[in-house]
Amino acid sequence: MKNTISTIAAVIIVLFTANTIQANTNKTSETGIETVDSNQLQTVYDAYFTVKDALIKSDAKLTSAKAQDLLTAITAVKMDKLKTDEHTAWMKVVKKLTADAKSISSTTDLKKQRETFKSLSKNTYTLIKVSKSTEAVYKQYCPMADGDWLSKEKAVKNPYYGSSMLTCGNVVETIK
Repeated sequence: MKNTISTIAAVIIVLFTANTIQANTNKTSETGIETVDSNQLQTVYDAYFTVKDALIKSDAKLTSAKAQDLLTAITAVKMDKLKTDEHTAWMKVVKKLTADAKSISSTTDLKKQRETFKSLSKNTYTLIKVSKSTEAVYKQYCPMADGDWLSKEKAVKNPYYGSSMLTCGNVVETIK
């Protein structure tokens, strides 16, 4: 009798555990938790473009604020939702992207912001080459500043010199 009760209790525990696992699996499928979010990085790219646009305007305070928005976008990325190749690239650049965004946001010295923007652009480029933006992105280069940047427009608007040399540079690559 004692063995029968123990056997029945064990069967009930196994069935209960199996039902719980099945219920959790169904809940995960319904909420889409396991899906990969390929647009997650787009918010980072969009924030990067607002930093670039603020530098074009030579507005150090706006650049600082937009870099803070970029920092928020970077920290919001959920690495477990990235595709494998995106995750690999993200792991290579996330610390530098974060450091650059913090550096730009913590100063209103336009010269320092522009110098740090070179590194920010380089690392954003590494990421965008793997994941692709939702639209064409142009890698542009200014020989005077010896720096690259990314733009959604083909027309050159130089973030390193602003209005003093707005069109200095050229498109060196189109990323689609």
